[in-house]
Amino acid sequence: MDAISRPELFDFQGIWLTHYYTDNWENFENFQARPDDILITSYPKAGNTWVAYILDLLHAGPTSIRLFAKVIPLEICMPRVPGIGSAPPVLKGTELVDRLTHSPRIIKTHLPVQFVPKSFWEQNCKIVYVARNAKDSVVSYFHFERMTMVHPEPEDWSSYLQRFMEGKMVFGSWYDHVSGFWEKKQHYPNLHYMFYEDLIKDTGQELNRLCCFLGLSPSTEEKEALLRRVQFDEMKEYDKVNQSTVGVMDFKKSSFMRKGRVGDWKNHFTVAQSEEFDEDYKKKMKNPTLQFHTEV
Repeated sequence: MDAISRPELFDFQGIWLTHYYTDNWENFENFQARPDDILITSYPKAGNTWVAYILDLLHAGPTSIRLFAKVIPLEICMPRVPGIGSAPPVLKGTELVDRLTHSPRIIKTHLPVQFVPKSFWEQNCKIVYVARNAKDSVVSYFHFERMTMVHPEPEDWSSYLQRFMEGKMVFGSWYDHVSGFWEKKQHYPNLHYMFYEDLIKDTGQELNRLCCFLGLSPSTEEKEALLRRVQFDEMKEYDKVNQSTVGVMDFKKSSFMRKGRVGDWKNHFTVAQSEEFDEDYKKKMKNPTLQFHTEV
């Protein structure tokens, strides 16, 4: 496998992906989950790292180990990159997870619900899904794809926005992704569906709900300490979380953790783009029970 270079986007079983997420597909599909595994999943740039850090602190407490060495994307398959440390020449998410010695394992994915390995459902694993409103999602994803080498070049904002509406993105359609897990939640009780906007509005309340789902009872002092650690500005400066040591990202173009706000889309969308997006959104998002907030 060659060194990291921007890959091509291609249709894989009806979802747009790159080879960094399909080269280890058979092992991914056949991954054997354990009953106490926790899967943290979301569309990209929806708060996955934020909630993964909360989950890690709840189960392991503060440590000196970088988050990406403990909460591993199951689907990745790419050459070892600077900043990873002692790792095999080819990073395969399935192998890295299998090497984890702690329990429960917190495992990450951005793949849509139909691609989650069946063993997670069979073992009745706890699954945490984080959803973010579409407008802020596309803005954050645009800046992420400007700075990461493991995704295609995003090109200009206008064409990127159009591609997002068409679902021609790495990990597929945002609309199908958030809806797919929402529908799964209705008949899989071990799925906890969170909203990024709720986390911004009241992190403490969302922490309490998450602890209730996980069956955890941290003390008031422990929760207060955790909440201090997971404030956005704290995480953005903390090199164990902010991905600043990972060699596939160009921090001159953007930071991995950029603003952590609701409503930044207003700084990117023109009035015409917003109106077109809203019309398209109404056609695609027909479930009245799944509602997002573009402001807090």
